[in-house]
Amino acid sequence: MSDVPDLYRDAPRWAFGDSPALADELLALVLSGAKRATCDSLAARQADIMPTVGEVSVILDGAGMPVCAIETTDVTVMRFSEVSAAFAAEEGEGDLSLDYWRAAHRGYFQRQGTYSEDMQVVCERFKLLQTFEQPETIR
Repeated sequence: MSDVPDLYRDAPRWAFGDSPALADELLALVLSGAKRATCDSLAARQADIMPTVGEVSVILDGAGMPVCAIETTDVTVMRFSEVSAAFAAEEGEGDLSLDYWRAAHRGYFQRQGTYSEDMQVVCERFKLLQTFEQPETIR
């Protein structure tokens, strides 16, 4: 089991994606430094769980084990259709293109039941603060 330093004891804990496999895939991108941003549907969020600049979160792997801590550095709400190629590249997924980002996120938001071209999305940039013991599944 991963040990989480006391410094992060009260930090929110969550995993990327909507499946254990996707959580591990996206977490590996964070650990490699390729993924420095994430995005969610505003409709799927509640005001009390909106990310805030300076907030530290513990990121879980697909098995629910804590693997690292990140700090939110920027939060912007915009329409899905307004997400930039630069932000798409910061998400670190696929070929880093806006076309890839739109296709992958369209599918994700459709699975959530929140997708529309003019939907509001929460775009969050972050930095990796610390890694904990890493399970074999994401090395």
